[in-house]
Amino acid sequence: MANGIESELDVLRDIRELLLLMAEPQLAERDRARREDLRRVAGRSEKSVKAVLLMDGTRSQAAIAKEVPMDVGQLSRLVKALNDAGLLRGSTNPHLVMPVSEAVFSEGK
Repeated sequence: MANGIESELDVLRDIRELLLLMAEPQLAERDRARREDLRRVAGRSEKSVKAVLLMDGTRSQAAIAKEVPMDVGQLSRLVKALNDAGLLRGSTNPHLVMPVSEAVFSEGK
């Protein structure tokens, strides 16, 4: 039963990613200032970008640090900076206030 639920969740995640991709131009316009702040805070560090992309509220900071891999202290400073910029809900399981994809970081280059 758990495998069936996981499989359905995977399909829903895939659908969500496709919808985000299709809505990207409208989301970019709506969230322009926040995206600029996000790029400024995350910087150009590949690890920071990967960590930010995992901040969907489903993972703890420890899990994100392990998955990236990234120094826990560095991740904690990133979470604090994102929180100070008003870009996060929660800090134990960080959740960005807006949907993002890798395209957010490439548009600033």
